[in-house]
Amino acid sequence: STEKEKPDQVEVTVTDKDSNKDEENQESDIHRISNCDTIIHLLKGNIGTGILAMPDAIKNSGLILGNVGLIIMATICIHCMHILVKTSHELCRRTGLPALSYSDVAETCCATSSNNTLKRFAPSARSAINMFLCITQLGFCCVYFVFVSQNLKQVFDHHFGALDFHWYMLIILVPMCLLASIRNLKYLSPISMLANIIQFVGLAIIFYYLVQDLSYTWEVKYVASLSQIPLYFGTAMYAFEGIGVVLPLENQMKTPNDMKGWNGVLNTSMVIVSCLYVATGYFGYMRYGESVEGSITLNLPVNELLAIMVKLAMSLSIFFSYALQFYVPVDIILPFFLRRVSPDKYLLTEYILRYSLVLFTFGMAAAIPKLDLFISLVGAVSSSTLALMAPPLIDTVTYWDSENMTRWRIAKNLSIFLLGFLGFVTGTYVSILNIVRYFSS
Repeated sequence: STEKEKPDQVEVTVTDKDSNKDEENQESDIHRISNCDTIIHLLKGNIGTGILAMPDAIKNSGLILGNVGLIIMATICIHCMHILVKTSHELCRRTGLPALSYSDVAETCCATSSNNTLKRFAPSARSAINMFLCITQLGFCCVYFVFVSQNLKQVFDHHFGALDFHWYMLIILVPMCLLASIRNLKYLSPISMLANIIQFVGLAIIFYYLVQDLSYTWEVKYVASLSQIPLYFGTAMYAFEGIGVVLPLENQMKTPNDMKGWNGVLNTSMVIVSCLYVATGYFGYMRYGESVEGSITLNLPVNELLAIMVKLAMSLSIFFSYALQFYVPVDIILPFFLRRVSPDKYLLTEYILRYSLVLFTFGMAAAIPKLDLFISLVGAVSSSTLALMAPPLIDTVTYWDSENMTRWRIAKNLSIFLLGFLGFVTGTYVSILNIVRYFSS
């Protein structure tokens, strides 16, 4: 049915049939999630390998600059998440659509603009967001390969003798391929729950090690050299990896309006996440100082049973998380190939794509086995784009013709965009430069 044009709305065609609408709404309501469930999902979406790299981020910035910077960056990232939610609501109101994804928001804000050039750019806006979502998720998968391999190598080398790092990557390649063969997200839910339990228990034990034998504050550097700051930015942005899950979760909530507000679901979740980031970074750096590794698990002793259990448990948790991160790029890329093959080759095409992407992430991880540099590069390239640059652009385009688009709002959006762009350029440059130096040495 076609919606009639209303004030401040654009005419859109809704493909759902009216006869099925009530049944679909009833079925949808059954699967809606509570505020508590949403908070748990937001915590899961933001707490991964990034939190384990926070001490390394503080090493690249200094104790004071790093922690103050984390609070400022957390505030800006949360604000950008709110921008995304609010523009999504406004665009849903204009178009009459029930919900929008991140790429939908990017496309719709251009499609509903009064500027004809921006209207023509709408499909490209969707493609750009989808591209960076793929880069982000595949980047996470590459980091997971390196993380699991390095932790396994540390444990097994200590007890069974040294083995080249790439052999451990090759050993986990087959299990990764089997995990990536799971096509239905429903079957990944038990794996996801197990991974989350292992991860939070492992994180609690890591804190047990971090709070022992801390350095004095005057023994550590307060501010790092300027050349290290871009690495800090990339690592910190990698950690704030959850902006892509905000809209999908809000679209599934029983009470979507509870996502907003100063004490809403989004602020509550992200304040908890930010406190965990700051605490992990502070205590990790105070405990291990300049010797801190790209993942704090690599600093734990290899001759203590509890520490060994943590390394293996976190490796298992990240291994299981690979399938969930892997699902997103497959979901985005697969339709492009299915449109070009006959229906009888759909299944074969999907498995070829899945195994090709696993081999791609394996190859990238094998080529750049430096966890800290890989995390910083992924954060600088993709996370800064999705978390800092895209939201203010979307907000500006959406409200450009509105009286709400004041000079102060334009200046604020421009400042956030420039911060993200500066971090994108410098973080990418320094990360690639250090990777080249790593190979040269």
